[in-house]
Parts: sequence; structure tokens; C-alpha cells
Amino acid sequence: MSGIRCTCLPELFAQRGVRRRQVLRVTSVGFVGSLVGTLATAGRTARAAPLAGSPPEVERLTVTMVADNYLFPFLPSQTLGGVRVERSGVSGRSGLPPRDSLAGEFGLSMLAESSRGGETRAVLVDFGYTPEVLLNNMRLLGIDPARIDALVLSHGHHDHFGGLTGLLAASRGRLRPGLPLFVGGEDCFCTRQTAATGADFGTLDRRAVLDAGLMLMVAEGPALAADHAVTSGQIALRSFETPLRPTRARTGIVDGLGCDPARMSEAKNTGGFVPDDFEHEIATSYVVKRRGLVVLTACSHRGVVNAIRQAQEVTGVSKLHAVIGGFHLVAPPLTEDYVRRTVLELKAMEPDFLVPAHCAGDLFYDLARVEMPGQVIRSAVGTRLTFGG
Repeated sequence: MSGIRCTCLPELFAQRGVRRRQVLRVTSVGFVGSLVGTLATAGRTARAAPLAGSPPEVERLTVTMVADNYLFPFLPSQTLGGVRVERSGVSGRSGLPPRDSLAGEFGLSMLAESSRGGETRAVLVDFGYTPEVLLNNMRLLGIDPARIDALVLSHGHHDHFGGLTGLLAASRGRLRPGLPLFVGGEDCFCTRQTAATGADFGTLDRRAVLDAGLMLMVAEGPALAADHAVTSGQIALRSFETPLRPTRARTGIVDGLGCDPARMSEAKNTGGFVPDDFEHEIATSYVVKRRGLVVLTACSHRGVVNAIRQAQEVTGVSKLHAVIGGFHLVAPPLTEDYVRRTVLELKAMEPDFLVPAHCAGDLFYDLARVEMPGQVIRSAVGTRLTFGG
């Protein structure tokens, strides 16, 4: 793989105009301490340059399910409509004794490897729930962190960022210098709790990200990642979908953790927890030559149909080859009618394949298989899907 080309617009992060009311919404010691740390690492944070022109076509794309809810080693490898679906055994591709096993957990991580001409790129999208499972599965699947060209975090939920800091610690000195981490906005760093019970749902540690030497790329609009992938920017709400809001988020920095009040909207700057709107959520897409668009949805809190339409709009490609990831169609609380309508909307978009994973839900999977026979591929940890080439 060739080196990383950073297309970014430097952004100064000195908080010259922090207002007193913002400081009062967090503990003053925590805010000041985090502010000093932020200033010290300002050179490693940038606003991603807007996507300019048409995105590049890749000739081949392989997506590996590194972390997912489900491990089932008996699924057969097969070729469907030119898409190669390779399944892994219990111990992945390692050939190690039976005691070494891939692991499933409530979380998602996908490795996208693309090739174009003589260049190849690897992008790791999301990081699962725990570092133990992420690192274990990467080892057994033969994924070398040193080969990764970019990281993408879809949104600030623990089941998508939970393994990140452990990966950074375990890979210290091996990652590419200035490895970019793309996020959709400051909201990624907010403290979260579950809406149902108020239980702690974690906070992404910005200090660990920057101390590891990563380049934090804030991609609120469409951006190019590692020369081949396109991040969607904010996903517009343009369909019937009314996404679930399973968490609440709080603006403010306490003991160095949290999101900066100066970068958050007035509506979110309440000092308390407010329902998540997931404006920071991003999808990641590739344009595969002669096949069309492959969309990695991650979790679809803004709606899977909305995520796809956003990807189509920013890439200018309407032909939908495959959709992979979480669709967040959990029933209940969503009704069967709502899930069925989503299936019909997806069918009308004429995808070649759907690969529901993580939070898609069994009801969606069952209904989609009926409506689109032969087009729905079950995800499992270790599955590799190859498009094109």
C-alpha cells in the first residue's frame, strides 16, 4: 500500500470566546484541564476537505466482518451474482488449534479493502464493543493494523467505538504516522446514557485518540477517505423513517471526557442529557466499477433508506450494488408494519444484495428474504464479501 494522502483544511481549536455559561455547565477543573489538552493537540485535528467532483471507481472491494453479533461457522462459502462470499471457520484463517476462536458480541467492525489501478487501500469502519474481541478477531483473521490507511467511526455509540482505544494501545508504534480517524462531528465525543434506564453508555476518549498520533478528521460534509472511500456527511431525513433514539447525550467536558460546548448547538447545550438526534452519524461508500454503489451503513440511526439516499446523492451514483451493516430495525419497539415498509422501500431501490448485520433484527431479515429471495446474505463474524475484480 502507498502512503496516506491527507486532504484536510487545518482548523484552529483555541477557544478564544468560551462563554461563562458554557464553563458553568461542566466542572471548571475538568473543562480547563481538557481545554489545555485540546490546545496542545490542535495540530492533530482538522476539518476534512469537502469531496470535490466525482468519487473514484474502485475495481475490487472486499469487506470483512471483523466484529458482529453473530458467529456461525457452518455457513457455506458461495458465489452469488458475481459476489464471492467467503465464510470463516471457528479459528478464522489462522490454522490455530480449536481453543482459539473468533468471537461474536454486540458490536460492529468492518474492514474494507479496495484496489484501483496499482494502488490498494484498507479502511477500518467501527471497532466493536470491546478491545478484547476486536483484537482477537483481527489476529485470527490475519488483519495487520500496520496496513490500515484510515479509520472511520460511524457514530458515538460504545458498540461501535468500544474497541478503538484498546486497538490504539496494542498497536502503538505500528500504525501509520498520522493515521486519519474520520468522525461526523463533535457529537461523537459526548457522554451518553441509555434512554430506557439512564445507564452509562460510555464516552469516546479524545485524548487517547490524539495521544496515539492519529489525525482526527471532522467530516460533517461528504469527504474522501484513503483516496477510495466516501463518507456521507450528515444524513438528511428525507424518507418516512422515524429513527429510534435509544440513547441520550450530554454536552460538556468533565475530567477530560466529553464534547466541547463551543462546538455544539444551543439546543444541545442544556447542561443535561437530551435525546440523541445522531446528526453526527455517517455512512461509508464505495463506487465499484461496472457494479455500482456499495454502502456500509454501520447502524442507520437516521434510517437505512435515508443513509442510502445520502450516499447516492453525494456520490452521484444511483445504481445500488450492495448495502452492508446495521439497519436498526428492532421490533419491538418498531412495529411489523414499519419494518415491512422499510423492506419494500429498499426493494424499490433495486439493490443487488443486502447484508443485514448487528442491529438489523430478525424480523427484517425474515421479511427481506421473502421480498428479495437470493439477494439477502446473512452476516457473521469472519465473513468476507468481494465485489468486482
